[in-house]
Amino acid sequence: MPENLIAGPPPTLLPADPRPQELLAAGTPLKEVAASYPASSLAWALLAEEALDAGETVTAYAYARTGYHRGLDSLRRNGWKGHGPIPWSHLPNQGFLRALRALAEAAGDIGELEEAERCTAFLSDSDPSAPLKRG
Repeated sequence: MPENLIAGPPPTLLPADPRPQELLAAGTPLKEVAASYPASSLAWALLAEEALDAGETVTAYAYARTGYHRGLDSLRRNGWKGHGPIPWSHLPNQGFLRALRALAEAAGDIGELEEAERCTAFLSDSDPSAPLKRG
């Protein structure tokens, strides 16, 4: 049977990395988790969300941008070609997607409206069911 080229690429499912999760579950401070596992998009996303909650927008932007780029690296290593589904329902994908969402929020807060719109569209394109807002 021929391959269906119209369907688009298959969803990208990042592998689980339990090491940062274990540190987070043990109550290790977020900055220590990020320093111990700098490739963890989740650690950077959580730092960004914490900074947003504290009103530290520029810090949140920097954390979110780091998590976003680390996530892009991970996606590419796992077969993503720059487009296609990145399901929110797959827990290991949520670090990247949360960093992307935080980047959209922080960019909007500092007046980078074009970037905020681009990040929101990227999040929606990755998974239309992904929550576009926190909480």
